[in-house]
Amino acid sequence: MRALRVGDTALLVEVASGDEVQALQAELLRRRAEGALPVREIVPAARTVLLDGLTDPAALAAELTAAEVPPAPPRARAAIEIPVRYDGPDLADVAAHWGVSEREATRIHAGTEFTVAFCGFAPGFGYLTGLPRHYDVPRRATPRTAVPAGSVALAGPYTGVYPRSSPGGWQLIGSTDTVLWDHARVPAALLSPGTRVRFVPAEPS
Repeated sequence: MRALRVGDTALLVEVASGDEVQALQAELLRRRAEGALPVREIVPAARTVLLDGLTDPAALAAELTAAEVPPAPPRARAAIEIPVRYDGPDLADVAAHWGVSEREATRIHAGTEFTVAFCGFAPGFGYLTGLPRHYDVPRRATPRTAVPAGSVALAGPYTGVYPRSSPGGWQLIGSTDTVLWDHARVPAALLSPGTRVRFVPAEPS
């Protein structure tokens, strides 16, 4: 673990894996809830956690790098279910990359429980982990100029759902009508770091 100062009140903590990010985030959230960590923002990413609004970043950096972070406890909240039509234009390519049929690729994906590792790229977009590493897929050689909102996609070890139409190079395996970002909803984002997610096969429309 390495802790780097960012300005006067922030700290960027680098760790070795996504699992360590989740464990560190859980520990920091626990401390903040108990009043032991005065911090405004805790923002996880693929291999880092950013803390902003600290009164003494140097002291916290020394404490974190000298301590062992306990594993993240399991989430008690039930998994969010997202209905998916496995009708994406890249499903056949993903199945071929995995060495299975399209039906089996669908079964593998829908049979996995995912966890939101972190959020970014666009409001409401979560980077979901859960598939074993041998199911990693490469990004498309040529990104699409417009990916439809609701597209369920894979890239590297992640699954994601595009909350709105945007350019993108992920492999599209399905689509959903679930709204990922809604300004009228509290919170606006359906997914947040740590949220458990399951994709439920739905009939093509």
